[in-house]
Amino acid sequence: MTDPHILQSFFLIFSGAALVATVALYTRQPMLIAYIALGCMVGPYGIALVDDTGLLAAIAEIGIIFLLFLVGLDLPTHKLKNMLGESLLTGLGTTAVFFSAGAAVMLGFGYSTTEAVIVGIGITFSSTILGIKLLPTTVLHHRHVGEIVISLLLVQDLLAIIALLLIGYLGGAGEQGNMTLLALALGLPAVIAGALLIVRCAVLPLLERFDAFHEYIFLLAIGWCLAIAQAAHSLGLSYEIGGFIAGVSLATSPIAQYIATHLKPLRDFFLVLFFFTVGASINLQVLASVWLPILTLAAVILLLKPWTFARLLQLQGETQSSAREVGLRLGQASEFSLLVSYMALNALLLSSEGAVILQTATVITLLANSYFVISKYPNPMAADPALRRD
Repeated sequence: MTDPHILQSFFLIFSGAALVATVALYTRQPMLIAYIALGCMVGPYGIALVDDTGLLAAIAEIGIIFLLFLVGLDLPTHKLKNMLGESLLTGLGTTAVFFSAGAAVMLGFGYSTTEAVIVGIGITFSSTILGIKLLPTTVLHHRHVGEIVISLLLVQDLLAIIALLLIGYLGGAGEQGNMTLLALALGLPAVIAGALLIVRCAVLPLLERFDAFHEYIFLLAIGWCLAIAQAAHSLGLSYEIGGFIAGVSLATSPIAQYIATHLKPLRDFFLVLFFFTVGASINLQVLASVWLPILTLAAVILLLKPWTFARLLQLQGETQSSAREVGLRLGQASEFSLLVSYMALNALLLSSEGAVILQTATVITLLANSYFVISKYPNPMAADPALRRD
């Protein structure tokens, strides 16, 4: 029998999301703001109508897996190699700048060196979810600006996986820590090689033989995505990097775009849950004591990230307009920032105050940056019809 508590939670989340999204659209605000605000209002630190956020967060993680799966579908292996080469310098340069800035803010407010390092790592990355979701698929996705955004996010995602593994190693002890350190060196190549081999020998022949059965293609794609995600997790990697590898391995298929298009509604369903749980995880009772470092960190991210991205891209020959647009589209913290705070908190590397600072600053930058992008550049979620593109 279905748990009535779960049904009630889903009712409150999606009915509430529909209501606040309607208000957001009438007031020309991004719908992402509506989902996070709803989580703050009805979550455990608000009026507590929905308090089982652990289950919802686990479900929302599937949305991130599908998102990275769709990103991978747009990156054939030959294109992936070229894009990584072009973006690696910018990705590493911005990582150094953002890490130093985040650590400096925490040290300036008297937090420990360990917490400063964790927060510096946390603000390094830009949001894959927001960056891809606000790209107009048919306008920029296969043009230069879209390729720069995706390639930089790709570099950051790979660095984020390394960072999560490093935090797991620092939080582990003895054999557990050593196993975590070995996961990247051994597990990642094994998953990549295995996925490419299975796709070539089994998955692509099946897709070619039964391409007329759309339901079968849909099921095979979902099964493949989750299978590689599980394989990656079993080898000490994250489910998210497994989903990305699954997408890249299928990108050479002629129906890759068909798969990507038909999985978007399923991804969006899980992303509503993800952003709701982001809002629900913010402990409102702690905010009063750490509001100044939160605002300082958020301001540093919102001001420094767009400028740094734009400057480095211009130095590499990009036009001023393209560099500025890429910088603004990537000028926020990331869902990986939330994962960093969660892992570091559990590993006793970050205090509850430090976690609230990183989480709340991340949410503020997601809200503010999405508003800037939606108001200024073409995107699928714009309230202004002149900017709405998909």
